[in-house]
Amino acid sequence: MEKKHFTLEEDGGLIMDGITSDILHTYENIPAEIFTDDEAATEAVADVIADAINAKKDGPFRLGLSTGKTPLSLYRALVSRNKAGKLSFANVEVYSIDEYYPIDPKAAQSRNRRLNEELLCQVDIKKENIKLPDGSVDKKNIAAWCAEYDKAACGIDLLVMGVGEKGQIGFNEAGTSDKSRTRTVLLPYASRKRQSKNFNNDIKATPAAAITIGIATMLSAKKIVLMAWGEDKAQAVYDVVEGAASANCPASLLQRHENISIYVDANSASLLTRITAPWLVGPCTWSKKFVRKAVIWLCQKVGKPILKLSLKDYLENSLEEVLDQFGPYDKINIDVFNDLQHTISGWPGGKPNADDSTRPVPSNPFPKRVIIFSPHPDDDVISMGGTFIRLVEQGHDVHVAYETSGNVAVHDDVVYQHIDAARELGYGDRREEVRKIIESKRPGEPEPRALLDLKGAIRRSEARGAVRSFGLNEDTNAHFLNLPFYETGGIKKGERTQKDIDIIIDLLQKVKPQQIYVAGDLADPHGTHRVCTEAVLEALRQLEGEAWLKDCHCWLYRGAWMEWELGRVDMAVPLSPDELIKKRHAIYRHLSQKDIMPFPGDDPREFWQRAEERTQNTARLYNELGMAEYQAIEVFVRLF
Repeated sequence: MEKKHFTLEEDGGLIMDGITSDILHTYENIPAEIFTDDEAATEAVADVIADAINAKKDGPFRLGLSTGKTPLSLYRALVSRNKAGKLSFANVEVYSIDEYYPIDPKAAQSRNRRLNEELLCQVDIKKENIKLPDGSVDKKNIAAWCAEYDKAACGIDLLVMGVGEKGQIGFNEAGTSDKSRTRTVLLPYASRKRQSKNFNNDIKATPAAAITIGIATMLSAKKIVLMAWGEDKAQAVYDVVEGAASANCPASLLQRHENISIYVDANSASLLTRITAPWLVGPCTWSKKFVRKAVIWLCQKVGKPILKLSLKDYLENSLEEVLDQFGPYDKINIDVFNDLQHTISGWPGGKPNADDSTRPVPSNPFPKRVIIFSPHPDDDVISMGGTFIRLVEQGHDVHVAYETSGNVAVHDDVVYQHIDAARELGYGDRREEVRKIIESKRPGEPEPRALLDLKGAIRRSEARGAVRSFGLNEDTNAHFLNLPFYETGGIKKGERTQKDIDIIIDLLQKVKPQQIYVAGDLADPHGTHRVCTEAVLEALRQLEGEAWLKDCHCWLYRGAWMEWELGRVDMAVPLSPDELIKKRHAIYRHLSQKDIMPFPGDDPREFWQRAEERTQNTARLYNELGMAEYQAIEVFVRLF
C-alpha cells in the first residue's frame, strides 16, 4: 500500500515503553503530542473533537476552529466521520476565529469561504449554529460587532487552532497582549506579503486589516488544541512549547491555560528537546548514527571539536549511557570523528579504481547513470548545484528532471520583458496581445492558460541555460515533466494522481539510473516540494522488482532554507571557491527568480545568497568539529 506522506525513519531514540507523561513532557510548557506525519496527527485531533462532541449531554457543543492551510486535513477527517455516521454536528455551534477585513463573505479569498466549502456545507450542522466573523460589516459598526462576537465566543467548549510560522494565532501577530479580545487589527507588511499569495501576489489588493478573536478570548475556552505541520513550523513549535511566554510569539501566551496541548508531526517537532537531545529526558536506543548525533550535540554545547571532548563533558551532559555502551570516551571520540570524516567525498558518483570500503558511494559502475529530480526549474542548481556540476565534469551520464513548470512563480513584468526582446529582435510584435491577457487576470482566479504557457516557457529556457552553462546537453539530458497536479494556474494545487506517477515511471524506465537525487524538503506537508518527492518515491515503489533498481541508490538533498542535521548526513560534497562561483553562475541563469520573485517569503536574500550561506555554514560546522576547512559543503542523506 502507498505511504501517503514520506517521513525519514529514526535511527535510535527515546525508549517510550514505561515512560510516564510527566517525564516525557519535562521540558514542555505545553504538552506536545508528536506523530509520524500530519495525517496521523490530524486523525488524532479529529478523534479528540469527535469524542468531546459525542460526550456532550446537555446544550449545544461549542467548537472553535481556525482557518488557513493547517486545518484543511482536519476538515476532511471530520467530514469523513460525519458521512460514516460516527459524528453528528446537529447539536454543534461552530465559531471561526478570524477573517480578512473588509471582504465580501462570498469572495474567493474569504478565510471562511473555505471553512464553509470544505467542512460546514458537507456536514449536518444547522445554519443558525454557524458563527463566522463578518468582513462586510460597516466600519462605523465593526467595533460593536466585534464586542458582541467576543461575548458569544467566550467560554467555548473546545478551541482548535493552527499555529503560524512566527507563532501567530489567528491574526494575533507579534506584540499582541494576553488581555486582547475580539477586534480588528492592522496587518503588518510581512503578514500582508504572506497573505498576498491569495490575491494574485498583489499586495495592494490584499486587505490591510483583519478580524480576529484575542488571546484573552482564547484563554476563556474550556479546552485548547493547537496544531502545526512541517519543518517550517519547527522554530515556532519550539518557542510555543519550550520557550518563555512572550508577546513576540503570541501562541506562547496560551501556556498558562490549564487544559491545552499541541499536536505536531515529526518535522515540526524537530527542535524539541526530546527530539534533539532525548538522552536528557530518558533512556535511549543507541545506533551508530544516534551516537554521532549525541556527540555532535555535545560538541556544540561545550564549544569543542570532537577529539577534544573530555570525560567530564560526557558526564556533565547526561551522556553516561553512551559511555557505558560504547566507552571509554576517547574511543567514542575517535569512532565518531572517523564516522563523520568518511561522509566527506569529492566523488559523489564514486571514485573509479579506488578502495570504496569507507566511501559513501561505491566505485562501480563508473560512469553512472544519474537522475536529479528538481521540483521547480531551479531547485537543482540552488540546492545541489555544486554536486550536479561535479557529476557532469566527472563524466557521469547525468539527467535532470524538472517536475513542475514553475509557471506561477514568474512576475508579469518578466513576460513583458521577453515579449519586448522578441519585438526588438524582429520576431514579431505581440506586446498588445500579452497586455490584454495580463489585464484579464482576476484576483483569486487561476491565471489565463495563455499567460501560464508563456511563463512556463520562460522557466524552461532559464533551466536549459543553467545546465548548458556547465556542459550538460540541454536537449537530451534536461527533461521537463510538467506534472499535471501543479497545473491549476493558482497557488492551490490539485491532488497528485497516477498520471503524475506514470510520467515519472516513464523517465525512470528510460534512463534506468544507478543514482537518484530527490528533494528531501519536508516543510509543507501539502507543498510542491513534498508532493514531488512523494510522487518520485511512489513511482519507485511501483517499480519494485525491476532489475536495474537493485543497483540504484537514492539520495535526498534539501533546499535553500534548511539543511540536514549532521547527525543524519551520509555524504558531504566539499566545494572549492571556483566551484561555488560556477554554482552561483548557474543560479544566475534563472533571471525570473532574481530580485522580484513572487514568493520570497520573509527572507530578503536572493536564492544564490541563501544557497551559498547555507553550504558555507555547513562547512563551518564540519570545521568546528575538527574536520578539514572547506569553502562550502553540500550534504545528502541516503534513503536506500
